[in-house]
Amino acid sequence: MTGIPWREGLSLTLIGAGALFFLAGSVGVLRLPDLLSRLHALTKADNLGLGFLVAGLMLQAANAQEVLKLLLVWLLVLFVSSVACYLVARSATASAARADGGAPAAGGDDGR
Repeated sequence: MTGIPWREGLSLTLIGAGALFFLAGSVGVLRLPDLLSRLHALTKADNLGLGFLVAGLMLQAANAQEVLKLLLVWLLVLFVSSVACYLVARSATASAARADGGAPAAGGDDGR
């Protein structure tokens, strides 16, 4: 790494914080009891971890184009992970409702 020493230190700190959030999300997936709790831990920790990681990498970027690419990747992952988490949770609650007697999931959704 070349550049300003405080920038390198801040970059390493942000990347380390991102790695800790990834680790916390992984531990949450392994330790929490049910699917919805696991999804919550995974999406929150991974989105925040990726945010810290991208922020640390932005400080090391050579030009504005690299910064914009990193920001675009982070925003795309935020959107995709939110949608995927919603779809998995919706499917799980619809399956649980059908197993409990056929009542639709909360919100009037019949699982379609």
